[in-house]
Amino acid sequence: MKPEWHALVVEDDRSWQQILRELLDDAGLEVDLAADLNEALDLIARRTHRLAVVDLSLVTADHLNRDGFKVLREIRQRDPSCVTVLLTGFATVEIAVSALTDLGVYTCLRKEMFQRGEFRELVKKALSTPPILEATISGRNSKGRETGPLFLDEGNEHKNKPMAIVVEDDAGWLEIFSELLSDAGFLVRLCQSFGEALGCLRRESYRLAVIDLSLDKTAMLRSQVDPSFQPDWDGYRLLASTRSAGIPTVVVSGIANADEIERVYQEQGIFSFIEKQSFERHVFLNTVKEAVVMRPNTALYHALTVRELEVLEMLSQGLTNKEIAEGLFITPNTVKRHLKSIFEKLEIHTRSAAAAMAANWFGTALGDDKRTH
Repeated sequence: MKPEWHALVVEDDRSWQQILRELLDDAGLEVDLAADLNEALDLIARRTHRLAVVDLSLVTADHLNRDGFKVLREIRQRDPSCVTVLLTGFATVEIAVSALTDLGVYTCLRKEMFQRGEFRELVKKALSTPPILEATISGRNSKGRETGPLFLDEGNEHKNKPMAIVVEDDAGWLEIFSELLSDAGFLVRLCQSFGEALGCLRRESYRLAVIDLSLDKTAMLRSQVDPSFQPDWDGYRLLASTRSAGIPTVVVSGIANADEIERVYQEQGIFSFIEKQSFERHVFLNTVKEAVVMRPNTALYHALTVRELEVLEMLSQGLTNKEIAEGLFITPNTVKRHLKSIFEKLEIHTRSAAAAMAANWFGTALGDDKRTH
């Protein structure tokens, strides 16, 4: 489910209001409308927005009116995470440059060249930009709440923290993932390219991977403009590495094509796919928690012998040592030796912990692995 994001449309022409509202509604945004400067300033003061489309001139009879710039300045000061788009019928190079460089506008659109399809794609790309997170100071967020680890006791030593690798070419998204995962108790390895990430995956062990499919902005933009273009996403090649290493992987990407999403689930066995266009912090953290806590590292699975897997599967069914021995035609003492080895390899100490891990494994495709030792 997409978050309840709001969009602001500042436009004095009713026809344009209707067009923009319809397109933004289709994008899943709640739309606030303002027809003049005062209405816009009031809405900006009362609510934050994910996207704002602002007309340059808000007085129909005065083509020299530049109230739109005042709106953009107010947004930049009060709502810096809002992505702004300048829409005008009086575009000049000077206006565009000023909007882009001085006011941080995402892009400028000319009304006489407006196309609905292009605007829809623009909105998708704009919503893929990283939202600004609340700043954290000494383990507390801007509201004073503690942001301690979700998965570790606060007293754990630094060396005992699990490692997470994040592969993302956008500095803004890297900062977001670094902050969220650090607060969740991870040591975070940040990578911005395929080669850098591949080297880290070969040198270090990770408990979680967060990967963007596209590590090439040029290819990403071209694929959005030209549907026939089929780029070789670097992220796919990294997914093959995380899958073989048994690292639970969460894809967070601006590629929201249903076919691509289905492909990455089927071919690479990822844990979850989160679209940047609908990114929410709590959804991401819950997904991370499920990936780490509920899906054990499959590398541990491959450390067990076939006989140990048989014992573990029967244990997960609630059988006693005696019942396992009878089912496998071995002695109870042999079952005990297998269990001791299993506990050591899985780094656990109780039957219930072993049963929980086994329940996950044998409920997935791993249970169909017929390998031999």
